[in-house]
Amino acid sequence: MSGGRGDPGLLDRLVHGSLGWLDRARGHFRLPPNVTTDADPNLTLKPLGELAELTQLIGVSHPCDEIRQTARGLFAFAWNETRDGELFAELIRGEPFATYPVELYGVFAQAGLRHAEADKLVDLTTRLRGWRVAREDHTRTLGVLNAERRIGLRQHADFGAVLALTGLGGLPEPWALDRKAAYGVTHDVFHLTDWGRNRQRLSPELAGYLRLWLPSWLENWLEEELWDLAGELLAVTACLPQAPYPAEAWQRLAGARAADGSVPEIGAAPPAGDRAGAFTACYHSTLVTAFAATLARTASYEAEAGPPAGDTAMAGGRTSCESETAP
Repeated sequence: MSGGRGDPGLLDRLVHGSLGWLDRARGHFRLPPNVTTDADPNLTLKPLGELAELTQLIGVSHPCDEIRQTARGLFAFAWNETRDGELFAELIRGEPFATYPVELYGVFAQAGLRHAEADKLVDLTTRLRGWRVAREDHTRTLGVLNAERRIGLRQHADFGAVLALTGLGGLPEPWALDRKAAYGVTHDVFHLTDWGRNRQRLSPELAGYLRLWLPSWLENWLEEELWDLAGELLAVTACLPQAPYPAEAWQRLAGARAADGSVPEIGAAPPAGDRAGAFTACYHSTLVTAFAATLARTASYEAEAGPPAGDTAMAGGRTSCESETAP
């Protein structure tokens, strides 16, 4: 994998097109009236939480003002769907030991959006004995610990000790990594680095392991046309020190994009006409593409020009896109 600035025009077009499709798909992210009772969280809260997680980062860190504004609009929409945080208070009252309301609330709390009653309930429930029950999914536990940190709570377990129990922490034999384990490794990296915000938290040992094996993993899942996992692996690549830029992999992911800006999770784009089906088949991989391209864009600028470009984006200053509206 080569280093350097990469292809900012390609990366900007991917983010621009992905966010445009997601913006037009807002209706599919809306929460149903029964979201706190018998609705499936995986079909309702999970998509909205993923939208919030990734658009918040894009809205802060991407160097293009137009892209930041679109991402911020989507993040504001997600907060509005939670009724300015009241939703989290209701979810916690109903399931005091559930982790997902705290994980979702942490996304907004990190951005300074708080709800007084949700804060009280989170502080209370995370101190209960039931909250400290060991969880089999150590990667998920990292996500919970990251949420506790974001909210300002005392973490219920040692992050480093849990990381050592994960797929990434164990440095698994790279040739035996199946699809589920690969997704686990990508999320270990995301929770460790706070979704790319603190890439320095990757130890030299973990970074070296990933730098060595990511090209093979990328080639494998690009060949299988699993665009969603390929996008996550590209995001992990952008989290490495002096982030490499695998140009061919980015070109192949860009080639999977449909004319409307969406990226299918696997294989070819779904047939036209079934909007609900297309949303389910594309929303996560389209979000991941925008996220990964943003990380690659900012990492390449930092590698070439140092911190000023990132500081400009963080401060909300205007930096033009390499290609504002190109398809």
